[in-house]
Amino acid sequence: MEIAGQVAVVTGGASGLGLATVERLVARGAKVVVADLAEAGAAEAERLGEAVRFVTADVTETAPMEAVFDAAAELGTLRAVVHCAGGGGALRILDRDGNPGSLEHYERIIRLNLIGSFNVLRLGAARMARTEPVDEERGVVVMTASVAAYEGQIGQIPYASSKAGIVGMTIVAARDLAGKQIRVNTIAPGIFDTPLLARLPQNVRDSLGAMVPHPRRLGRPEEFAMTACHIIENAMLNGETIRLDGAIRMAPR
Repeated sequence: MEIAGQVAVVTGGASGLGLATVERLVARGAKVVVADLAEAGAAEAERLGEAVRFVTADVTETAPMEAVFDAAAELGTLRAVVHCAGGGGALRILDRDGNPGSLEHYERIIRLNLIGSFNVLRLGAARMARTEPVDEERGVVVMTASVAAYEGQIGQIPYASSKAGIVGMTIVAARDLAGKQIRVNTIAPGIFDTPLLARLPQNVRDSLGAMVPHPRRLGRPEEFAMTACHIIENAMLNGETIRLDGAIRMAPR
């Protein structure tokens, strides 16, 4: 699918991987609706010009996400959704005293990452399914997992569970939506230089980057954006989860 002239929605588009994806899509000639809870999204949309709109939205809720897709419809025909919104938080199964970990914390991360992904997927697919196909496809959804889906570290159990759920969802969704000519793929990033990591001391950032076999550095958000755009353009990419990690395999801790 050609990116130029298309309309896309990017969740979590106010910063990090999402913002880099918005910037690349706009540079390639797309119109983009940014969905995020961060107020910075409004300023970023203004900076990027009239091709970008910002809508405050919680990806786990139906009404706010419907408003996001309504905004996309005002720009044209929705053809791509890149779902980057998500989050984490450490949790051990048992604490130091042997007490069970917080079920509420676990549920919160599952809701944000896994239920949020399904919510965006189902609502975005519903809008795409009503469109006329172009070159035998109606649209593409790109979700975001993590290498933690495969090698979650100690303390990452809610995050790893939610991201593994997204990986498992991918092929099923692609098969389910094939009759509607909608593709579904997922990117599983490794350690990327996002605003979250930017808070860490430089020596810690350098240490994290040195864990990557090659290139021996943190991933760059624009590299995620390049991958998302290639998925949109390459019609044979469907039902796939792509590890974008420099060949890293995470240690237990």
